Amino acid sequence: MYPVELTAPMAKDLTEFGFEGLSTPEEVSEVLDQKEGTVLVVVNSVCGCAAANARPGAKLAAQHGKTPDRMVTVFAGVDQEATAKAREYMLPYPPSSPSIALFKDGELVHFLERHHIEGRPAEVIAQNLKLAFDRYC
Repeated sequence: MYPVELTAPMAKDLTEFGFEGLSTPEEVSEVLDQKEGTVLVVVNSVCGCAAANARPGAKLAAQHGKTPDRMVTVFAGVDQEATAKAREYMLPYPPSSPSIALFKDGELVHFLERHHIEGRPAEVIAQNLKLAFDRYC
């Protein structure tokens, strides 16, 4: 588990941009058990690819004309139980940090694993998400 002093600014990078931070399994279930609407879930991380690619890409995509009804985030290594619960909804994909998932009507419809994020510019990640938003939102 990472110290809160270290991760708080990384979490704020998304929550100050309008993403709702989920810190308990119950909060995750409440959001992802909804059978109507779209939800974007960012599994945040302390790694460099989260800082340089995932968080900026998600924020760029969130400025698109079409966006999910809700945007939420869990922090791997911090909100461990919430992250584990979110990952249950992301099966059959293996745990990946960072990762970005889009749900529609309670079903996982789009997923970016770490290997889709690492080494790719934020703009490429944002474009990928925008295409998913256009299709599902």
